[in-house]
Amino acid sequence: MRPHCGAGAVMLQAGGDPAVAQGHKMDFTPTEEQTAIFDMAREFGAERIAPHARAWEAEGTIPKELWRELAGLGFGGLYVSEGAGGSGLSRLDATLVFEALAMACPSVSAFLSIHNMCAAMLDRHAADDLKERFLPQALSMDCLFSYCLTEPGSGSDAAALSTRAERTNAGWRLVGTKAFISGGGYSDAYIVMARSGGDGPRGISAFVVPDGAPGLSFGGLEDKMGWRSQPTRQVQFDGCDIPAGNLLGEEGRGFAYAMAGLDGGRLNIAACSLGAAQAALDATLAYMGERKAFGKTLTALQALQFRLADMEIELQAARVFLRQAASKLDQGAPDATKHCAMAKKFVTEAGSRIADQCLQLHGGYGYLADYGIEKIVRDLRVHQILEGTNEIMRLIVARDMLAGH
Repeated sequence: MRPHCGAGAVMLQAGGDPAVAQGHKMDFTPTEEQTAIFDMAREFGAERIAPHARAWEAEGTIPKELWRELAGLGFGGLYVSEGAGGSGLSRLDATLVFEALAMACPSVSAFLSIHNMCAAMLDRHAADDLKERFLPQALSMDCLFSYCLTEPGSGSDAAALSTRAERTNAGWRLVGTKAFISGGGYSDAYIVMARSGGDGPRGISAFVVPDGAPGLSFGGLEDKMGWRSQPTRQVQFDGCDIPAGNLLGEEGRGFAYAMAGLDGGRLNIAACSLGAAQAALDATLAYMGERKAFGKTLTALQALQFRLADMEIELQAARVFLRQAASKLDQGAPDATKHCAMAKKFVTEAGSRIADQCLQLHGGYGYLADYGIEKIVRDLRVHQILEGTNEIMRLIVARDMLAGH
């Protein structure tokens, strides 16, 4: 079953909203198609991911067969165009998939987001030959992709990256190291940002590096707080040779491609926080309805009812904020980047607060792995760091606010 949903999917009449005055309708009530997409992803997660999430975390890897099953649902190219064989979903539609899958495991859902970001870059920017060589396998998820931007010495200052790409008679030679790469040594190919020109963003190009390329190697497995089912390693290029045709898009445009992909990536990570926080809250409601203290169930205690209400209010506010930002990105609104940054900051922090409160309401049991809450707390913590730290999100917002003042 492959989901299909047009890009103009979610519209809401909102009288008095400035977005409406600018011609942007907004309706965040899911359509029947969107509900079907969400339900399909949630059911798959409940059946095929949630029962195994702890075991995969302990093993430090996700079985590759799972990705092929997800590809069978059309999830290997969620926003790859239908003409190229993808599902052609809007960015808002795609956030529903990541939210639903994160209810089963944020680590699995987030890795799918990374692969989809790479598949979309191939669809939008790759020359025909490169696209033909890699995109069909990306859509079937027989070729898993990782995204290589961050370096050991340039985290938030991504434009200062130092990995070099030098022309050779046969193509390109890459020299440098990427850090914190989800899927390092596990994925089948890597989209790598490297400096092919001078300093600054315009000197950066993007390249496709297949696993097994000469000069490609990996650091040791990182021992992480969360996302433990995703293997994370440094990716090292020691005179790594690739064909000339593995340049992705135009030379010098790599950083622009990377940044364009990050707007959607930020929405996806926010959606992962949202889904996991929802799962934590659902589990907490069930637990409190059964657990008794002082002769009453926990749900009968008004002080705890108020805490539940506060979490629900924050969760619903986060959901609307995320969907508004996704709608703006789909519409190409001029303030889409600002809203993606705001949503990423707000939703990831809200998700972590809610998960932490859910652990507290479980008492000592929340600290035990059997109840699943502590894993959510650990998995969500990194969401405030990756795809641009939340400090960088504040910087993006502040710069937009101050522009012209």
